[in-house]
Amino acid sequence: MPRVSVIIPTHDRPARLPQAVASARAAGRDVQIIVVDDASSDETANVCQMLAGIHYVRVERNQGVAGARNIGLIASRGEFITFLDDDDLRLPKSLDDQIELLSKSPAALFCYAQAIPQDDDGNRQQPFPMVCPQGDIFHELLTRNFIPCGSVIFRRECLTRVGLLDDSIPRIDDWDLWLRITELFPVVSMAAPVMIWRQAMAVSQQGSSDTVDVINLSITHFRTRCLRLERMANASRSERKNAWRKFSTNLADHLAWETFRSVCAGQLLRALVSARTLLRLHPSIFLHLLRRWARASTISTLLTADLETARTQLKEIRSIPDNP
Repeated sequence: MPRVSVIIPTHDRPARLPQAVASARAAGRDVQIIVVDDASSDETANVCQMLAGIHYVRVERNQGVAGARNIGLIASRGEFITFLDDDDLRLPKSLDDQIELLSKSPAALFCYAQAIPQDDDGNRQQPFPMVCPQGDIFHELLTRNFIPCGSVIFRRECLTRVGLLDDSIPRIDDWDLWLRITELFPVVSMAAPVMIWRQAMAVSQQGSSDTVDVINLSITHFRTRCLRLERMANASRSERKNAWRKFSTNLADHLAWETFRSVCAGQLLRALVSARTLLRLHPSIFLHLLRRWARASTISTLLTADLETARTQLKEIRSIPDNP
């Protein structure tokens, strides 16, 4: 039995795949690399034939990322399991480091770490998340997904405890799985980067690139599924209300930033969709955020199109008190 299985779903994106496979191989010892070809229609199959030492699985009907990951889970044999997107990179020895950390915490079923975001031009940002809480993180994770999917390594027994990914909720399937695990078990974290995380752009084919669609899906999932998890179903009404308040406020921050960024980029239709979703989520939140951002000088920054400075200031929003 291999020590760790790395599951790499791929669809019509063969150019970056060899780098992802090579990075997974260098990330640890005794690694099983499973490439799930999700009904690619290009040269992906030929590229995979040239990749030595991989377990190649092809499906003829597109399953989506969650479905492809589940197929990889069924084919996996490792004591530990991790996911890697076909355009992301694992850092050398990072799997070994996380497995060692997990071995010291037998009660924890998974370990996550930081990721280094990188855009298509190769520009890198500060590692995310800046703070990596551990232990019982269920309530914090419920209100915002701060865990980069490719940074997680989990024990195989997770599958028997909580099941596979839910392929009916594409793009938030990983968040749902982490919630089901953290509801029951503590986690450990590493405040160090373990991967290069390519960021989705509006023009990319990545599922997370459409922020508004992901947010609407997240709202529905929170209301219909998350609040029915045992720990939330048994919580008091005030605790459930507080969880929704924190969750919706985090989404409002994302939507407001998406609205202003789209306006500055001249994407008025995209800005309108974001603003409409924001107002539906929180009818009064728009003016509230405008007031807070004005005090942080964000609006003036946006008007001068200094988007990088604006992004930095937006990260500081939570430190600005609601009242003067």
